[in-house]
Amino acid sequence: MIFGDNREAVIKNIKKAANDRDFTAKVEIGDPQMSLDERLKLVNDYWENRKTFSSKINNRIGHMIFNTLAKTIAGSTEFEGLEKLNNLPIGGAIVTSNHYNQVDSLPIKLLADKMHCQLSIVIEDTNLMLPGFFRYLMNYVGTIPLVQSPSYIANEFPKHLSQALDQNNWVLIYPEQEMWWNYRKPRKLQRGAYYFAAKQNVPVISTFVEIKDLPKVEKKDANFYETKYIVHVLDPIYPDVSLSANENAHHMMEQDYKQKVAVYEKIYGKKLNYDFLDWDIAGWRGHLS
Repeated sequence: MIFGDNREAVIKNIKKAANDRDFTAKVEIGDPQMSLDERLKLVNDYWENRKTFSSKINNRIGHMIFNTLAKTIAGSTEFEGLEKLNNLPIGGAIVTSNHYNQVDSLPIKLLADKMHCQLSIVIEDTNLMLPGFFRYLMNYVGTIPLVQSPSYIANEFPKHLSQALDQNNWVLIYPEQEMWWNYRKPRKLQRGAYYFAAKQNVPVISTFVEIKDLPKVEKKDANFYETKYIVHVLDPIYPDVSLSANENAHHMMEQDYKQKVAVYEKIYGKKLNYDFLDWDIAGWRGHLS
């Protein structure tokens, strides 16, 4: 299923960013533009609203919708490597995955359901202002918004993250940061997810989602084939108690990146090369000159 317009323009942005090795570039068109003060107010209002009775009702509705979407949109998802979670300690964990579309949390939601865990999702602050239906979901499915403010990251964010982990939730964090629509390749990772895993002393559940083309053409856009997802569960990564949080963040991030690259090269049968190819965009039938 395709969400969003201007897909070819977005693909052009991905091509430029990939060839420039600018792996955290914003490539979507029409994302909300807000000042830091506006984003801080937006997120503070979000947390205040979470305390209200109406928000609690909407959260129940939001989770029901989220569960339904996971089964309908991502119901065909396959899972590889589930046995690697057999000895996972009981408790909270941080999940990492590649960030490839607006609803890529759904396959991870299904994975969490299989392991009888509640999923919380770290989102970019401006996602709270996405248009229409997505705005409702971002506000009412247990998200933890992140503001790129030193004060918020040092104080507010760890508090809310800790609350979710203390409830034994899995917390999905995208260490690639920005969404690159239907992009198959693992990108360079940012250290935040691993730093917080070390500070909270919780494991990282490492995953990589394979996007597989199907023979059927998309109803909404004949330039694309339909796709399905295969979630590859990789080796869990644990903090080393003998290392500082900063040292752990570096080592855990490097291990996660190596695992994601290794499984990418195995499933697609090719070495990772960031020079852009049309093939990089799953399901796409077009061509950029």
